[in-house]
Amino acid sequence: MDLGLSGRTAIITGASKGIGRACALRLAQEGVHVHLVARTAAHLEAVAAQIRTEANVRVSFFAADLGTAKGIQGLVSAAPDADILVNNAGAIPAGNIDAVDEPTWREAWDLKVFGYINLMRIWNARMRERGRGVIVNIIGAGGERPSAGYAAGAGGNAALMALTRALGGTSPRYGVRILGINPGAIATDRMVTMLKVRAKEKLGEERRWQDMLDPVFPPGTPEQIADATAFLASDLSANTTGTILTIDGGHCSR
Repeated sequence: MDLGLSGRTAIITGASKGIGRACALRLAQEGVHVHLVARTAAHLEAVAAQIRTEANVRVSFFAADLGTAKGIQGLVSAAPDADILVNNAGAIPAGNIDAVDEPTWREAWDLKVFGYINLMRIWNARMRERGRGVIVNIIGAGGERPSAGYAAGAGGNAALMALTRALGGTSPRYGVRILGINPGAIATDRMVTMLKVRAKEKLGEERRWQDMLDPVFPPGTPEQIADATAFLASDLSANTTGTILTIDGGHCSR
């Protein structure tokens, strides 16, 4: 299916691996020119090189810590105007409220929660001036079905869900759509890290992380999230805004 995205430009944060990398590749396959953002330049260069071999689009990248004002301002200066912004940077650590100390909590929220907020503020304004644009926030199902064992993530994700809905409800007045995706368990290195924490808490052994997987409902893939991102960013989803799409194999409904 042709999503009609060819020739548009997207900024993808957290683009060096996992869901962000998959989103960059998927959008490039649709003919979208991509600007990749993550902390490590070498990892971004590897993704950019792959895209250049697989798609006839412009590719650029910028290495920055989006949890800092310097990183945000650097991206604003380096990045092109964008038709699509995919917010994906940041990983909030697992653990109950006693296990995550304040510096760790703040550092995680600076990158994911305030990083998303800052980029939404900047690119929403730019898109409003142009009269078009789409922002897709990759958030996380932990905000929809909160767990005490993911206290920092549950709170941060819930905040981003609320903000996405609040902004997305009025943004069409200016030609802008703002949406979110809540991935559940996705087969990435981050998922393994979180499962190890849960295994240690519940089973007493980190190495038993695979025992935390549900054999009937296996984890999803980054490509599934990327496919949904591309669809939501396209005009085929033109009447969808202020919406959070949960992709978790039905976990939040059980």
